[in-house]
Amino acid sequence: MAGILQKYFPMIRTRREMLEVIFEDERLSDMYLGWSEEQRLEEFLSLVLGQQVKILKVIPNDSARIADESSLVVMDIVVEMEDHSIANVEVQKMGCRFPGQRSACYSADLLLRQYKRVKGERGKGFSYRDIQKVYTVVLYEKSPGEFKNFPDDYIHHFSQSSDTGLAVNLLQEYCFIALDIFLGIVQNKGIRNKLEAWLLFFSTDDPGEMEVLLEFYPEFRTLYEEIYELCRNVEKVMEMFSKELKELDRNTVQYMIDEMQEEIDGMKRELSDKDTILDERDQEIARLKQQLKELQDTSRK
Repeated sequence: MAGILQKYFPMIRTRREMLEVIFEDERLSDMYLGWSEEQRLEEFLSLVLGQQVKILKVIPNDSARIADESSLVVMDIVVEMEDHSIANVEVQKMGCRFPGQRSACYSADLLLRQYKRVKGERGKGFSYRDIQKVYTVVLYEKSPGEFKNFPDDYIHHFSQSSDTGLAVNLLQEYCFIALDIFLGIVQNKGIRNKLEAWLLFFSTDDPGEMEVLLEFYPEFRTLYEEIYELCRNVEKVMEMFSKELKELDRNTVQYMIDEMQEEIDGMKRELSDKDTILDERDQEIARLKQQLKELQDTSRK
């Protein structure tokens, strides 16, 4: 198995070889022993949100999903941070339609969940000052069409603000990351910072790009090693991919149906508009004919 993978991914090593490399370097060994799953996500969120965050716990994501059967979400995790703010991190295979409306609904749902939980915990001592921010972070492998209008920007931050400059904390913030646009940028400009290193790790399976990433950020070796170890269990991986690909195929078909239905609806609207215009023209022609007839009748008298 290792030999087959190494044919396509020459940088892949066995677990034993990787551990030897890591523990030969004191800095890497300390990092390996002290870097937990939460710390990895903490670092990524800190870079995305532009502020230091610390995860308190992963909380169940029991909110009702919109159009769950047709969703192309491949990862969805909700975490509570040390300041009790909530972040929902989601990865989509294909960008769902109406990304703004959809994200606003999930953000509102998470905010309401926080409100109910905190009010239940505080009882009579509850105050709205106890409600903390809700962050919605969405990564698109294939971003929605509107994102293509910004080919030089792969990350978009949104927050609510007034038109007068009045500062009111409205709690909800959003971050959309277009991985397909990012790949085009990084191929031309290279990896410029740690956030881009994380995004390259999320978005590429190209051996050359992976090797470049490892040269500049060797700490990602441990993550690739974990993936490699997972891939060694052939039966488990095949079962997992069989299930996921079946779901993805079904979701993709539904997505394409929705796209075609919108196109058909758009054509119907255009035809309806044209019919309205034609009816108006027919009425105008009929009116002019009537006026012409009246004039002809008058001239004969």
